Amino acid sequence: MSKKPFSMHVDVDDFLPATDAEKEYLVQMRPSTTFFRDGVKRLLKNKVATVSLIIIVLITLASIILPMVWPYSYDAMLGVRPGKPVDSSYNNLAPFQYGKTELKAIEAGEKVFPHVFGTDASGRDYFIRVVYGTRISLAVGFFASIIVLIIGMTVGSIAGYCGGKVDLVIMRIVDMIYSLPDMLMVILLASVLGKVLDPLIEGTVLGKLGSNMISLFIVFAVLYWVSMARLVRGQILSLREQEYVLAARATGAKGGWVIRKHLLPNCISVVIISTALQIPNAIFTESYLSFIGLGVNAPMPSLGSLASDALNGITSYSYRLVIPAVVISLIVLSLNLFGDGLRDAFDPKLNS
Repeated sequence: MSKKPFSMHVDVDDFLPATDAEKEYLVQMRPSTTFFRDGVKRLLKNKVATVSLIIIVLITLASIILPMVWPYSYDAMLGVRPGKPVDSSYNNLAPFQYGKTELKAIEAGEKVFPHVFGTDASGRDYFIRVVYGTRISLAVGFFASIIVLIIGMTVGSIAGYCGGKVDLVIMRIVDMIYSLPDMLMVILLASVLGKVLDPLIEGTVLGKLGSNMISLFIVFAVLYWVSMARLVRGQILSLREQEYVLAARATGAKGGWVIRKHLLPNCISVVIISTALQIPNAIFTESYLSFIGLGVNAPMPSLGSLASDALNGITSYSYRLVIPAVVISLIVLSLNLFGDGLRDAFDPKLNS
């Protein structure tokens, strides 16, 4: 029977259960995901950031693993042996050259591991010194950024949440630190702290790190947290008036709990991006201080100190300056490109 256009009768066929095929056609649901997963997917689609991440991981793994298996040590002078005169044939070897003792061993049929980058003026294998210097620079950059993250996030969250006089006092301190000449203060603090810390850490566990290394961390803790603090403060100022924060405060939640559970998790993406961009800045600062003699203590190498030592023989052994300069440039460039990729992937304002 044909259905009349203006009939009030109910069509029973409209109430039949839908088949599985009809359900799959009509219901097209997106798989459940999270903000972090979406960010990782966007990050992996960025080829430049992905390649930069791979380079950073390879350099980091090489700086950790190679010193364990390499037959030469970063501080071993190959031409110096107890009870024997110094063999100067090991000094300033070109890449893949050998000293007199090694040449005799090769003639006798023994296998001698080559000096890939040659040796320096003291007869130390230059390749392992570059690798170890890369490890030191990466470690300083990572731990300095962690120090900046902890101090800046703590101070910024307190200033942003409390507001009023607390915010006023903290931000005036931040403004005073900002007004200081950056690099001049770094040089002054590094030089003064290096002399002050020497008698304090002598004979202790910290003495193995050296006063210059500890002074580097103190410099970052004193000067470089202000940018992170201002960033976190701005984020929390915009979040603290949200309904879920007001609801938590109305139920009697304390300020510290609200900051930890509500405010910081909602601005963590911006914090991670800023921290990733802080690491190359810390590496560059450490390399600069090591280049002028205020970085790591000798004989421990750093990329900056290696470049500084190479200046003495730049006309004859220019590759010794080029190698650490290329490594520093590659690390800093990769970290900057990866930080830009993180910002593009995780910043909600760019993906809205």
